[in-house]
Amino acid sequence: MSTVLMLALRSLYNRRLTAIMTMCSIAVSVALLLGVETIRTQAKNSFSSTITGTDLIVGARSGSVQLLLYSVFRIGNATNNITWKSYQDIAAQSSVDWTIPISLGDSHRGYRVLGTTTDYFKHYHYGRNHALAFSDGKQFEALHDVVLGAEVAKKLKYQLGQKVVISHGTGNTSFTKHEDQPFTVVGILEPTGTPLDRTLHVSLAAIEAIHIDWQFGAYIPGSGGKQTLSERKLEPKEITAVLVGLKSKMATFHLQRGINQYRQEALQAILPGVALQELWSMIGVVENILLIISAFVVATGLFGMLTVLLTSLNERRREMAILRSVGVRPWQVCLLLIIETGGLTLCGILTGMLLLYGGMFVSLPLLESQFGLFLEIGMPGPYELKLLVIVFISGVLCGLIPGYRAYRYTVSDGMTVRL
Repeated sequence: MSTVLMLALRSLYNRRLTAIMTMCSIAVSVALLLGVETIRTQAKNSFSSTITGTDLIVGARSGSVQLLLYSVFRIGNATNNITWKSYQDIAAQSSVDWTIPISLGDSHRGYRVLGTTTDYFKHYHYGRNHALAFSDGKQFEALHDVVLGAEVAKKLKYQLGQKVVISHGTGNTSFTKHEDQPFTVVGILEPTGTPLDRTLHVSLAAIEAIHIDWQFGAYIPGSGGKQTLSERKLEPKEITAVLVGLKSKMATFHLQRGINQYRQEALQAILPGVALQELWSMIGVVENILLIISAFVVATGLFGMLTVLLTSLNERRREMAILRSVGVRPWQVCLLLIIETGGLTLCGILTGMLLLYGGMFVSLPLLESQFGLFLEIGMPGPYELKLLVIVFISGVLCGLIPGYRAYRYTVSDGMTVRL
């Protein structure tokens, strides 16, 4: 056995250029397979951990996924708002522990502006029940204070005390701005890896204040009255959605049913976990397609290795004949080729892992800054190891084909000149 192993190593060394190219093709395909699986798994975890500890999300009646998207992920817009009276009725329920009203609809240089209360910084949790924390400054207190998400502050290079003008609407470019009421940056949140990093947070009263003289989407000075801001009662008339925390999980379905049957207004209450699963099941089709494509790439790499071995086998007939003439048995020749393919596959797997994790280590800052994708470098999980074992076994099995052909060669086959 040791003799065959040594022969395989020497054989690969003598054909090192071909062997390295074959190994590289397998390494790239393995890196792609593991990369897709890593991004899929970690993106799913990041997606699922955007909000935790919230029992219900309440908004205007639409679809559960749509409500989840615009209230948590800042994707899309609400079809309707809910009145402040309805919010107060929900907050007054005996089973409700806390509520976070949120108001969306404005933006700043493409980033969403979220109107809320200070309960947001107290009760909103993400990931493994992490609370929000400030990397600098504090939560808003004055009417025109704004708290920035980590990505907003980093990309726009904002600091505490800097003035920020909010735009009307959610477009990346807006010509209608609330320039008469600039905000002052008073706090910057620590990175969370969630849409919070791409959000500006202001008070609900501030949202009301900047829209006083706005009628039907247009700024008409004086149309909101002549009172100063300090003389006004800046209580919101409508909000976009409400995040609800309950005193007991047992009351979740009872309150959900009560809100869904609320007679004064068409409301909808959803369970965040259920809506996330529904959303992920819709995206699951894409992830399966990516995994299938990666599997085909790996199969192409292994098929390339098989092609190289079969092509070179005819050239190695004399080598096989010499081995047979010095006493090497047919099954040992077959084993020699299987060891070669197994060795190439194993080296390709190890190189592919090195390529993937090295690439992730280098590109993590770019992925975080440009795409908001937070990935963790860790050892392969059970599923990834299972995929690697399948690739290795497939590579070894590929060696059976040229091995069987070599097994059938006779000594005279290698000594006969073929034209």
